[in-house]
Amino acid sequence: MEITKQTTMGQMLAYDSGIAYILIQSGMHCVGCPSSIGESLEQACEVHGLDSDKVLQSITDYLAKKKAAV
Repeated sequence: MEITKQTTMGQMLAYDSGIAYILIQSGMHCVGCPSSIGESLEQACEVHGLDSDKVLQSITDYLAKKKAAV
């Protein structure tokens, strides 16, 4: 799965629950909130005043490291 800024929070977390840690570390503490599941990464970052490009890069880096370890 390719994760983009348009990917919803629900899709990302269903794909890899470890992404929750990245989001929380970035300052997005409402990862489990039912209303956040339908938001895109870009929308969620905007609400929290986060740079969506930086958060997306952190997620991409995490997934790349995980894939390399397999």
